[in-house]
Amino acid sequence: MKARLSLLYFLQFSVWGCYLTCFGQFLGAGGLGSNIAWFYAAIGLVSIITPSLLGRLADRTGRPEKLLGFCHLSAAIVMFVMWRYGMTHQHLEFKIFYPLYLLFLALYMPTMALANTATFGLLTQSGHNTVTSFPSIRIWGTIGFVAAMWFVNSAYWNEGMLRFAFSDKSDVGHLRFQYNAMQLLCSGIMGVVTCLYAFSLPTLRSVKSDLQTPTVKLPLRESLKVMFGKREITVFLIFVILSGVCLQISNGFVTPFITHFAGIGEYVGSLASGNATMLFSLSQISEAICILLVGIALKWRGIRTVYAIGLLAWALRFLMLGVGNPGNGLWLLIGSMLVYGLAFNFITIAGHLYIQQVAPANMKGFAQGLMMFMSNGIGATFGTLAAGAIVNRWCQWQIVSPAGSDTAMRLFMGEWIYPWCIFAVYAFIVMLLWLLCFRQKQ
Repeated sequence: MKARLSLLYFLQFSVWGCYLTCFGQFLGAGGLGSNIAWFYAAIGLVSIITPSLLGRLADRTGRPEKLLGFCHLSAAIVMFVMWRYGMTHQHLEFKIFYPLYLLFLALYMPTMALANTATFGLLTQSGHNTVTSFPSIRIWGTIGFVAAMWFVNSAYWNEGMLRFAFSDKSDVGHLRFQYNAMQLLCSGIMGVVTCLYAFSLPTLRSVKSDLQTPTVKLPLRESLKVMFGKREITVFLIFVILSGVCLQISNGFVTPFITHFAGIGEYVGSLASGNATMLFSLSQISEAICILLVGIALKWRGIRTVYAIGLLAWALRFLMLGVGNPGNGLWLLIGSMLVYGLAFNFITIAGHLYIQQVAPANMKGFAQGLMMFMSNGIGATFGTLAAGAIVNRWCQWQIVSPAGSDTAMRLFMGEWIYPWCIFAVYAFIVMLLWLLCFRQKQ
């Protein structure tokens, strides 16, 4: 069972890995660079509604694995439409492309909570401990994400053949999938594969409560009263909102930031600026390593300490991005990628495990969806839009012809140190407030 669920997470996150971190570069090349924040805030917009609703549907039907497959298939169809539009239009129209992306996310984002619900249920059903078993399963999601990133970073299609390149100096370097709509085609294909695999999973038996009585399906208002009835859970969910913005800041702006060094004379032709997606993948490698620490850390010190470490790691990541460069500051860029493992896992993965433990037996799916609503919904939506305004204050997309290259590139040029330092200060302040406000019961 653990092996089958590991493959599920590998496929699940490869769908996202194909485009998420390099999507900003594609949008910039298509003339939508100033709207990057809106596209990454879209993750939050749809997470406000669909994950919690489909989580409740999964609770009512008791078949989260089947609902998971249906969502992946529907999302893949929309992604194929986006790919076709991107291939046939050099300049993307916001009024056409953005609604398509919203529809894709409305179908894809619930799969995160549904996969967690199905996995926790199948692990319990087969006699495994979720806290100790889940991290070793979830790590395969990160591996799938990294594999997809490496593929789109280097792959290109030319003269009817699939080939690979690693430098923008190459005549075909600009054809790599990380710069064009082919990243969307890869995502759609992986979505279909994930759908087929989800339908092959074992059927999840109906969950019983600790008293071995049938679970009661509560109305939405009653479910919210139960979840927010305890101060500890209420405070936790508030800070889930405040920390939710950090992940989308990272996903939306790190790759365009690294690539912009190709337009600065002393860094032209550097491997880092020409392989931003692959450099970003170090973050996911760090995530894969650090995820194994989550269960140990939670047992050792509890959610209060673990969450604080995660917020401190976000602050360090943003700070090192602000002062790093592909030259003598390359070690800072690499360091910012490595610390990401603690930042992501000690916030997101630890949070999902914590909410799974404190939620009533008949509300596991709703609780997972509610956490997605708070983090990827409210927090990511408003936080990412604010972050986009900050970035656009100091940085603008410009047509640049790097020295020694005949190909002009649209790059996100500007004083990047200011946005990154602002984000670092924000994460540090949230960490201090968390330590002051959250009190964990033994």
